[in-house]
Amino acid sequence: MQSRSGWQRKFDEPIELLDGRKLKTLAEAMAWLAKEVPKSEHKMEKVQNAAHLATRAAEHGGPMIFAQMGMMQAVHRHHERVFNPEGKDTHWGGNAS
Repeated sequence: MQSRSGWQRKFDEPIELLDGRKLKTLAEAMAWLAKEVPKSEHKMEKVQNAAHLATRAAEHGGPMIFAQMGMMQAVHRHHERVFNPEGKDTHWGGNAS
């Protein structure tokens, strides 16, 4: 069985978009970036990075995991992660008395 190459390379796990659709290949990912991301956001670092990593994977055999991570960041580019120090107990240290 011949593996897919170039823009038809598949992600190990499809990338789920906020509307429930899934991107399965580099071609689908690049089309989503071009058509669904507003032009005013095309210069955003996360969008640029995703396009670069997808192109590198398609045209130069770059790692798919990097392309996938870049796409995930582009999809969730407006989500701000907030650190919550109360969210988890530490596993180190002794008894707090």
